[in-house]
Amino acid sequence: AAPQPADARPLALVVDDSITVRRVMERFLTRNGLRVVTAKDGMDAVSVLRDTTPDVILLDIEMPRMDGYEFATHVRNDERVSDVPIIMITSRVGDKHRARAIEIGVNDYLGKPYQDAQLLDAIARLLEERGVQLG
Repeated sequence: AAPQPADARPLALVVDDSITVRRVMERFLTRNGLRVVTAKDGMDAVSVLRDTTPDVILLDIEMPRMDGYEFATHVRNDERVSDVPIIMITSRVGDKHRARAIEIGVNDYLGKPYQDAQLLDAIARLLEERGVQLG
């Protein structure tokens, strides 16, 4: 039998403490040409990163154990994944939250509720910058 080709779709890591948000986002991203792995908080996401290297990370701020800022800082300080683009998606839309995220090295910052098209555009743009095609 011929070997099965590896799934070439880009891989998104969704980190959010809400199971509903994770499920909705996973379905949406899968329909739009991505593979998806999820994590319930920053600690969970750190262990996911041991086994996989995502093409993009979608990250909430407010989570137990390790919040989005701490996880983003971990990613930026980990040589293996430091260049993976991070899109922070949060209900915290104040300038100080955005400024802190940008300071850490987050690539994009979307307030909840966001428009699906807005999220897809941000993902496509960041993947394209890395030479990865969506769909």
